[in-house]
Amino acid sequence: MARVLIIDDSPTETRRTSEFLIQAGHQVVSAANGKEGIDLARSGQPDLILMDVVMPDLNGFQATRQLQRDPTTQHIPIIIVSTKNQQTDKIWGLRQGATDYLIKPVQESALIQSIETALDG
Repeated sequence: MARVLIIDDSPTETRRTSEFLIQAGHQVVSAANGKEGIDLARSGQPDLILMDVVMPDLNGFQATRQLQRDPTTQHIPIIIVSTKNQQTDKIWGLRQGATDYLIKPVQESALIQSIETALDG
């Protein structure tokens, strides 16, 4: 069981993802934007972060970069889960420090597999 922080500005997406993560035995906390997510990651030290890209103010690429540059959060694996599906988006997300990059709508089995791989690595 892992503590997973979901950073996504879509309440519907957050609720859907939270439900199946909880069913898989994980604890879930969520943030509605990048700044709130960074604050929660620093204070709560989750085991893993699921990061949306398209958010107001601080997008997921920027938030991922900040978390990976911060000594207090750089050890936390980040999986980007986004509607941005271009290869350049994926490359950019991984360059910012993400462990994996999944396209919405993501299959539950693919997300669980990605989480397990990130936590084992």
